[in-house]
Amino acid sequence: MHPQPVARRRAGVNRCRPRLAACAAGLALGMPLLAAALGSWHGWPPNFGKDGRLVEVTGFGSNPGQLRMFTYVPRGLEPGRPLVLALHGCTQQANGYDDETGWTAMADRYRFALLLPQATINLARCFRWFDPAHSSRDRGEALSLRQMRDRMLGEHQLDPGRVYVTGLSAGGAMTSVLLAVYPDLFAGGAIVAGIPFRCAGNESEAQRDCGLFGRPLGPGRNRSAQEWAALVRAASQHPGPFPRVSLWHGTLDNMVHQQDQIALMQQWTAVHGIDQVADAEQIEGGHLRKVYRNDAGEALVETWLVSGLAHGVPVDPGEGAGKCGRAAPFVLTAGICASERIVQFWAIEK
Repeated sequence: MHPQPVARRRAGVNRCRPRLAACAAGLALGMPLLAAALGSWHGWPPNFGKDGRLVEVTGFGSNPGQLRMFTYVPRGLEPGRPLVLALHGCTQQANGYDDETGWTAMADRYRFALLLPQATINLARCFRWFDPAHSSRDRGEALSLRQMRDRMLGEHQLDPGRVYVTGLSAGGAMTSVLLAVYPDLFAGGAIVAGIPFRCAGNESEAQRDCGLFGRPLGPGRNRSAQEWAALVRAASQHPGPFPRVSLWHGTLDNMVHQQDQIALMQQWTAVHGIDQVADAEQIEGGHLRKVYRNDAGEALVETWLVSGLAHGVPVDPGEGAGKCGRAAPFVLTAGICASERIVQFWAIEK
């Protein structure tokens, strides 16, 4: 089927009513968690980007994960440009995550296509990062996301060697999944307040052991860097190289513990065969950035610890270089535009 533009309208907010327990359970698995009290968003109002419509695409494959596919492609985008997948957190949706986080502005500024998948199954609309039926190569939601990627590459003549993925919270955890099970299909990733790959193998493990609600990782998750990395290497037959990874977390995040960022750093530095001692540290605007390089001096992993940031994507509203986004639930003004810094780390040229 052909892509179909969808008109913009304001989403309503409904209470969970008799299904409050199911709503809270879904939120507990993937965050953001505040919506357990506020209810979940309904409606599907993809919005207008600066240079065209957010478009829903159907018929992109077997779609075993039952996801929806939304896209933003700047007008006149040249063949051979990159593709970025941006995965929302629980209770969020493609509409909003596109421009609130600054990703549509980055697509215009750096000339790449943007793919915004939408989770649909559970009430909180969380990606199912903890379920092997959806977090294994060519299964469930992971396969749906691969099918979306392939559709975009063919339809818009994009560069298969420059495909990137980012996400917040449950979307960040699903970003971990895609980088692990499809390291041959992604050149880089960015995980914002996310979870290391294979922290959990089921729902109860996810709630108990993966640092949710600000609790530390469970005792069984105090793995070494090599143990974390082995989980990634076992997820595919790919011998390398592996995607470069940018990791973001807030100092005031009380929904995902900061230990998750440390475990992610250990996991991905060890996957790349580099040590866990930063090669460079700097403070930018009060935020701590660490860079981990290989022997050739290539920055393969970076971490950002954003001062004063709670659970969300950091943005810096305004016009011009270094500015992006607008404040919204779980999209938080922090004096730094994560989306642009991530694009620069990936080295997507304008």
